[in-house]
Amino acid sequence: MSNFDYDLFVIGGGSGGVRSGRLAASLGKKVGIAEEYRFGGTCVIRGCVPKKLFVYASQYHEHFEDAAGFGWTVGESRFDWKTLIAAKDKEIDRLEGLYRKGLENAGAEILETRAELVGPNSVRLTKSGKVVTAEKIIVAVGGAPNPHDALPGHELCISSNEAFHLPELPGSIVIAGGGYIAVEFANIFHGLGVETTLIYRGAEILSRFDHDLRRGLHEAMEQKGIRIILHDHFVSVAKTADGRLAAETKSNGTLVADQVMLALGRDPYTKGLGLEAAGVTTNERGAIIVDQYSRTNVPSIFALGDVTDRVQLTPVAIHEAMCFIETEYKNNPTSPDHDLIATAVFSQPEIGTVGLSEEAAAKKFEEIEVYRAQFRPMKATLSGRAEKTVMKLIVNAADRKVVGAHILGHDAGEMAQLLGITLKAGCTKDDFDRTMAVHPTAAEELVTMYNPSYRVRNGERV
Repeated sequence: MSNFDYDLFVIGGGSGGVRSGRLAASLGKKVGIAEEYRFGGTCVIRGCVPKKLFVYASQYHEHFEDAAGFGWTVGESRFDWKTLIAAKDKEIDRLEGLYRKGLENAGAEILETRAELVGPNSVRLTKSGKVVTAEKIIVAVGGAPNPHDALPGHELCISSNEAFHLPELPGSIVIAGGGYIAVEFANIFHGLGVETTLIYRGAEILSRFDHDLRRGLHEAMEQKGIRIILHDHFVSVAKTADGRLAAETKSNGTLVADQVMLALGRDPYTKGLGLEAAGVTTNERGAIIVDQYSRTNVPSIFALGDVTDRVQLTPVAIHEAMCFIETEYKNNPTSPDHDLIATAVFSQPEIGTVGLSEEAAAKKFEEIEVYRAQFRPMKATLSGRAEKTVMKLIVNAADRKVVGAHILGHDAGEMAQLLGITLKAGCTKDDFDRTMAVHPTAAEELVTMYNPSYRVRNGERV
């Protein structure tokens, strides 16, 4: 007979928390899972899923324009923000219901309350004040947008959280940041007819991505009409007499808009969680430090997903949860594999990437081969749209392994998922070369780039 109230207690009802709680309960473990907001986490409730729905909505104005080149006459179109919000909310409600149903069917106890650690095996449910105990505790509370508290007027700004619930679509917006959230929302708002400015203190947007994709997307966004300001940042934000917002910049004067959005990264959501009381160690960013099996320094406490600040991606949190179950409940020690993770930026055009960028590969290997293709996609030949697709393969010259694959263009994310399998399997450029093309597709370029565009030896292009 257990001396604890639960075999496993999960703090956080996001992707990692729900997966671990559901699987443990299905194995017969007594599981409690606490969530203070909504089940589904950032991804389902106010992240990847509603964002992708917004991306779809924002693309229709170009679809209507492109139709003329294919013989279609499209009548007057009109966008209604409130209709989109209502449809999005209905879908999010449906998905949250599925998360709840999965937990209930597995036998997990759902607790709609904030939960805080009070010891290595103890958790306080803040709604009731009750303290419960558990043999094992998982912290999977995710992250939250950095509020940028040092910025005067930051409280006047919105984050990605609020962007999904604006009562009205603004006529203009200034977005601070150069990461994928900032870039995606700049494209979304512009596509919905909002005058959009993106400001970033760096030299180019999307700092961790391959330089050709970064530059190609930058140019495409500016061609669409999005204003991009680099090497600059906000000094303050204030309200104007007419109720708009004035963002004072360091180098480009004052930017006036209806909304100002801060997309300046996300922080682990650990403040006030009781980690100190339980003796759990965190780093300077507040992220929980874990070992290769997601164990904290306290043997009974584990942490998964964004709260550990390892790789902030939903599928990673789910994978870490599954590894936890294998290790702790199936006697099969399994550590999460964080190598060669494919990812996408749902910008317009889209980015899909896996493996090393050209810059990173050039530092790691003595010599690399770079295969690069840039072309006008077939659809654009009739639509008349001035857009380019960019594809790159990065190959280690020593063993011919493909160590990076990068795409800018339609359906790049879909292609990146399949390329992730290819690179994970250790395929060589010769494997690509002997693969038949699917014609006519954009993806066929990946298997028809037979000669390198150039080589990089000891960091120098040759």
